[in-house]
Parts: sequence; C-alpha cells; structure tokens
Amino acid sequence: MSFSNKIKSKYIPKRLAVKLNSKGEQFVVQGHPWVFSNNITKINDDAKSGDLAIVFSKNKNRVVGLGLYDANSPIRIKMLHSSHEKTEINEAFFQKKIKEAYNKRQPLLKTNTNSYRLLFGENDGFPGLIADVYASVLVVKIYSEIWLPYLETIIPSLQQTSEAATVVIRLSRSLEQSKSHQFKNGEVVFGTLEDEVVEFVEHGVNFSANVIKGHKTGYFLDHRANRKQVGEWSKGKTVLDVFSYAGGFSVHALYNDAKEVTSLDISKQALEIAIQNGKLNTYVGKHKTIAGDAFEELKKLIKNKITFDVVVIDPPSFAKQASEIELAKKKYAQLAELGEKLTAKNGLLVLASCSSRVLSQAFLDINSQTLVSTNRGYKVVLKTQHDTDHPIGFPEGAYLKCSYYRFLD
Repeated sequence: MSFSNKIKSKYIPKRLAVKLNSKGEQFVVQGHPWVFSNNITKINDDAKSGDLAIVFSKNKNRVVGLGLYDANSPIRIKMLHSSHEKTEINEAFFQKKIKEAYNKRQPLLKTNTNSYRLLFGENDGFPGLIADVYASVLVVKIYSEIWLPYLETIIPSLQQTSEAATVVIRLSRSLEQSKSHQFKNGEVVFGTLEDEVVEFVEHGVNFSANVIKGHKTGYFLDHRANRKQVGEWSKGKTVLDVFSYAGGFSVHALYNDAKEVTSLDISKQALEIAIQNGKLNTYVGKHKTIAGDAFEELKKLIKNKITFDVVVIDPPSFAKQASEIELAKKKYAQLAELGEKLTAKNGLLVLASCSSRVLSQAFLDINSQTLVSTNRGYKVVLKTQHDTDHPIGFPEGAYLKCSYYRFLD
C-alpha cells in the first residue's frame, strides 16, 4: 500500500460560513485558537469534521479568521489563521507553518540533542496535532478527526522538514474508536521500523522511547531543560526521582555523577525502562528502584528516617477536568509536605505540575504555603516552564510549571 493511499481520507472537506457572538469574535480577533459551540450563532447544517470554517464578524460581513470544524468537540472550531489578511489553507500554508515551527527549534538542535517536539499543537498553529522527533523517527499524534483530510499534505512536509527516515502515527483514544479512517495506533506510514524502542540523545545523555506503545508519543520532552539542570546539581549527591516513569531525571543525575539515585514509580515496567535508559550511559553511582504508590512509598521512607540531597516530584496531571481542581491542589500540598520531609539539610526540592487547570501562580502559592508552615528556611532558586520546543502561544497552552527550593538548614 502506498503512503498516499494509507493516509488519504475519503471525505473531501467543504467550506463553511460561520457567524460568532461578540464573545467568540473577541477571542478570535485576539488570536485565541478555540471557538466553543456556544459562541457560534450561525453555521451550515451539514457541517462535518475537517470542513474549513470561514469565520465572520458578528455584525459586518468581514472575515476574521479561518479554522477547522470539529463535530465531536465542544471546541467546535480549531483556528488556523486569525487575521483580516486573505490567505488560502493549502499545501503552501501548512508547509510555511511547519518551516516556522522548525526554525524556532534551531537553537535546541545546535546542542547535543536529536529529540524534539516539532509541532506543539495550537501553539504552533496545529490544534489537536503533535509531532515529535526521536533521532530518525518522527511520531505524529493526532487528537482530532479534523486533520484526516489534510494528512496527505502535512505528513510529507513534516517528514521532509525533519529529514526523518520513519514516520509513525499515534492516535488519541477517541480517534482509535473512530470509523472515519483506517489507521491503527502505532502504524508506520513511511519508511520502516526495525525496533519499536528508539534510542536518542538529550543534551549528550542517551535515552530510549517506545514510539509504538509508550505514553503520548513515547517520552515526555517538555522537561528536558529541567532534567539537564537537576543532573548538573546532582554531582556527588543522593537523589530521589518520584513519578520517575522512564527515569528522565534519574538518568541525568547518574550521568552527572550522582552518588545514588532512587527511581520511584507505580509501574514496574516503567522502572525497568529507567534502568535500561541508565545503562545506555556510563555511570559509577548506584541506581535503585521502588515500585508502588508514590504517596504511600514516600510515607514509608519518612517513617524510616531516610532523606535525600535532591528530591524531584513530577506527578502526572491531577486535574484533567474542572471538577478535579480542588482535589489536585490538595495532592500538590501533600507532595510538597512529603517532599520537604525527605529533603536533607541544605538539600534541593524540585516540585512540578503538568495540570493545565491548576494555574502556575496557584501551584507556586500551594508550595510556598506548605513549605512556610514547616518553619524550615528555604529560598526559591529557579522557576521554569516548558522547554524551548514547547512554545506558549495562548494562556491555556502553558501547562508545565516547575520550581526549585533550596533549604537553608
């Protein structure tokens, strides 16, 4: 089967005329990439996912933007272009956007790194589409049916720009169940893949990612700069990496001559990957693992009066919907409290959150309130967000926050 046949959608998108209410128009004019269903006052009855939405202003027949219609999401239109300037959504349009995204990554690619996020969804003008590169393998993750009619144009451009030898398609859960395509999650649509585990380099440190079955596209690239920083501050130290997954922080610490590193994760399989990632590099320190629920295992370590020079706590998202925000905040406070008790005298505690619904200031306030209540002196030595290949194009695009706390006693 040819590449074009694999990705060609049966549905040919049409153009839709869309009218918005004043709130919706305001969002579009300000460059926000989302139009919710309750902001639409008029649209074609036969609209289907992938149709090109021509967005008009509320009162005047003036085009304020172009987007893709999504029949399966409350975010009914994902914006591609917000401007009064005329443009055509075609192959040249997408190629230009991809080239712009690639150029933004050039400073990172001049380091000893060959893994990066080429497209960061809405933030790069591709809402619901992620493209990650691991050495010579490009992994494209699709979250919405809106992209199906355009993949034949977009994927070759991504492949050529990244110079990838192999392209893998990953699908969101909802898209896996969709009947509007014939893709399989983890399908190789260009080139060949001898092994689903792909090795790559991150600031000189060797890692691997399972591009077929691993979380997201196989690895979490957004913490790259934080992993490098933690590694540099771990020389001769004992380190605890909580929610370690494939050992990102652990391996950087070992590479930078940490004395002893403990990776803690609920998944034994993830810990095995962390051990293997460590062995891709030369190190002399000790690498230990703990498999279990983080909250319970941290309490056991505290009970046994064990402390570490560096403690990194990077949990998965605790608030995937609005109803979970308050519980998420309580969990972050708990982790800050547990982390402080495990951090040795003059030690470093690194706390992170990837819950987009818990805003950065709220997260930092939770941490500071919790740490102040311990009556232990500390100073904030660093606050960070996503690495440079995760540019922030709109408020909701900023999900990752990380803060470093150095204890003074």
